[in-house]
Amino acid sequence: MQAQTSTTERWHFITAVLLPVVLALVATAAAVIGFVFWSTSTIDQRAIERQTTMVTQVLQGKRDLMLKDQGGIAIWDEAVIHTGQSFDHDWVHANMGLWMHNFFGHDRTMVLDAQDQPLYVMEDGQAVATTSFRDMASGVMPLVQQLRTLIDAGRMTDFVSGRAEAPPTVCDFALVDGKPAIVGVTPIVSHTRTLAHTPGTESLMVSVRFLGAQAVTEMMHQYLIEDAAFVLVPSASPDRVSYPVINDVGRFVAFFEWTGDRPGRLMLGHTVPVLIFVILAGALLFMLLLRKLRGSSAALQEGRRVAEHEAAHDRLTGLPNRTNFDTHLARILREQKAPSTNIVLLMLDLDRFKQVNDTLGHQAGDDLIRSVGERIRLVVGNEVMVARLGGDEFAILAVTHNRPFDAMAVSGRIIEAIGRPFDLGHFKAHVGVSIGIVEADASSAEPRELVRKADIALYEAKASGRNRAMVYEEHMNELLQLQHTIEGELRAALNRNDQLSVAFQPLVDQKTRKVIGAEALARWYHPKYGQISPARFIPVAENTGLIEELGEFVLRRACEIGASAPGRTIAVNISPTQLRNPYFSNQVFDILHQTGMRPIDLELEITESILLDDENISAQNLRTFRAAGIQIALDDFGTGYSSLSYLKRYPVDRIKIDRSFVSQLAEGHVSVAITQAIVTLAHAMDIEVTAEGVESEKQATILGKMGCNTLQGFLFSGAVIPAKIAGIFADPLNTPERRRRARNRAA
Repeated sequence: MQAQTSTTERWHFITAVLLPVVLALVATAAAVIGFVFWSTSTIDQRAIERQTTMVTQVLQGKRDLMLKDQGGIAIWDEAVIHTGQSFDHDWVHANMGLWMHNFFGHDRTMVLDAQDQPLYVMEDGQAVATTSFRDMASGVMPLVQQLRTLIDAGRMTDFVSGRAEAPPTVCDFALVDGKPAIVGVTPIVSHTRTLAHTPGTESLMVSVRFLGAQAVTEMMHQYLIEDAAFVLVPSASPDRVSYPVINDVGRFVAFFEWTGDRPGRLMLGHTVPVLIFVILAGALLFMLLLRKLRGSSAALQEGRRVAEHEAAHDRLTGLPNRTNFDTHLARILREQKAPSTNIVLLMLDLDRFKQVNDTLGHQAGDDLIRSVGERIRLVVGNEVMVARLGGDEFAILAVTHNRPFDAMAVSGRIIEAIGRPFDLGHFKAHVGVSIGIVEADASSAEPRELVRKADIALYEAKASGRNRAMVYEEHMNELLQLQHTIEGELRAALNRNDQLSVAFQPLVDQKTRKVIGAEALARWYHPKYGQISPARFIPVAENTGLIEELGEFVLRRACEIGASAPGRTIAVNISPTQLRNPYFSNQVFDILHQTGMRPIDLELEITESILLDDENISAQNLRTFRAAGIQIALDDFGTGYSSLSYLKRYPVDRIKIDRSFVSQLAEGHVSVAITQAIVTLAHAMDIEVTAEGVESEKQATILGKMGCNTLQGFLFSGAVIPAKIAGIFADPLNTPERRRRARNRAA
């Protein structure tokens, strides 16, 4: 009865005293806050109007700047001369196309003749086929016709006669290839008016600058516009301001969107919290009382939840751990017995993680693992289980019902995400990921077998070059057993002297067609399995640690040949594993001393993956070799992570163009332009160029015109035994006529 009376009195106090006070405070606060919000809205609206006016002026300024940029090039006697009857494509590319792209940031530049047919087209700094003009003509030609109309109306005659200071020009907004852009059209005419010219016969210069990321960045930096973009469909967000970009004929081109500057909202952010604080003070006191009552119970529940979570999750990434994963997989396979239930398991293992751990330390390794977990989760979403099994191993388990799970597509996105650089303090780390995939029917799958098959697919992905995904197939189990067989047989062969050998493929001087050296290539003839391809046993040697012993064998045989043929370049491939060994340089110099070969005749070929290692030991070995006169060549250039920044960090003496480019060399093929660019850039950096896989005289001729220094391929010779290469070197027709070029050893 007493408890009932106490409860009645409490509710009476709340109803008679506390409730009216609370309602009065709420009403007053609502009125004040309503007035503040109305003032804020008015201030923000005026600010948006000012910003919109500024955007209008900025866009008009960009149009004016486009015509100014064009006028400096198109209204020029030299331009008239080189685009006239004798059209000079190289001059136009260098002085018009590249100039407009490199100095003014124009994305595309075209030169049209008097009939408005394309004579020259530049896209993103590259001269391309004029047929590409058809793809952009719908956005460009209306402006070209507009300028022709002005010329026909006598505007060009006014300029030629001196009545007008400038020729007629046209610049407007347009959609080019479905993207918003500023298009400018200017006639190519004499700035001195001394060259004979009949209005209507002039060529036209057309420039396109897309209103994309670069244009937006400039506007954001110069005019303090925040989070801007050109879009075709306006955002529905109330924080975004959309300005329709309309061209001169009244057609919609795009929306320019940005996050509006709202000073009223800023003021609101400073004013309202004070008012809210007063209102919330009373509520806070009430909440503190409730919290105190619930504190003990909540603490117990939270402690139990944390303990359960830590037991089932990885502390570093917060992802489920191996125990949690195994339990979840077993439960899924036990409970999901419907025929329509599919299980997809992905096993992931990072590539080059050990180098990061060894080079930057375990803290950096932990940060990398944490970031990897976050990127994987972003790719697959929250509906799929992602677990860290330990070290740099992860697993993804997807359960689907009556719908497919595209494991290869997901794997591709994961590989792309992990392939982006990781910021680890003051360093950037590059790693990759190999993925093994297995798919099964939940009603017939068994946990251990499922994991074993995924591991086999993962092993095959690593053996196939890493940084890729492989789906388990039954033959992979046989291949894995074959890998173990090859490993055992290779260990035995390295302890014998009757199976492994070294063959030599000649290197030919492009100008004289004389043999100036050879590349050493490992060969293995097994008495039971016959000739075993290097593509099969070299990866096994890399994965099992046998590559250093195999590499020493090849290097010693190569130096023996090199010692007997001074003045000839002997090229030897070395693996990243060898180069990371701090004693590798001592091993190389010992072999040179024992065989008597000169260091300047030795060329060590490295792969592009070495340049990504950022490994101090590798860099030191390369510097030691170059200081001693040993040449460094970058093999298979253009097929991996080629970058001029890497060539500056690790200077090399030669790059070898991969056979995939050489095999496609033909007039008009894109490989010609790519290969020419590689040769030109290499020579500009004082680097010689060797082309691999030359199989036809036509390829050799094209490479010769490009200035390629050395050729290698079946056109001249395949790999031959040591005795035959020695005979080739001894042939008087192959007497060397040049000395090795000098270089800066301090590089």
